[in-house]
Amino acid sequence: QVQLVESGGGLVQPGGSLRLSCAASGSIFTMGPSGWYRQAPGNQRELVATITRGSSTNYADSVKGRFTISRDNAKNMMYLQMNSLKPEDTAVYYCNAKLYDIDYWGKGTLVTVSS
Repeated sequence: QVQLVESGGGLVQPGGSLRLSCAASGSIFTMGPSGWYRQAPGNQRELVATITRGSSTNYADSVKGRFTISRDNAKNMMYLQMNSLKPEDTAVYYCNAKLYDIDYWGKGTLVTVSS
């Protein structure tokens, strides 16, 4: 059973930084694409950033140049470094991994950007 557990969310002021972490129960991040998604209140879940098995990355236009997705294969970890945070980045952030056309999700971590 694949388990994904996010951590690192919290309250941060506009312009601040946070690093989200996602711990996997196995080496799923090296077996397929993975990424971060977010869902703000009243909105649908949206893609934030993805990373392929070959470490190619893709970002939503709204976070390009501010967020960086990365992976540590040896530790079965995935990260999202978030800089220059804005109030509109406030959302629950979810870790995702795909394996054999099955999507696995964590339970999410809340990021609140507010002064």
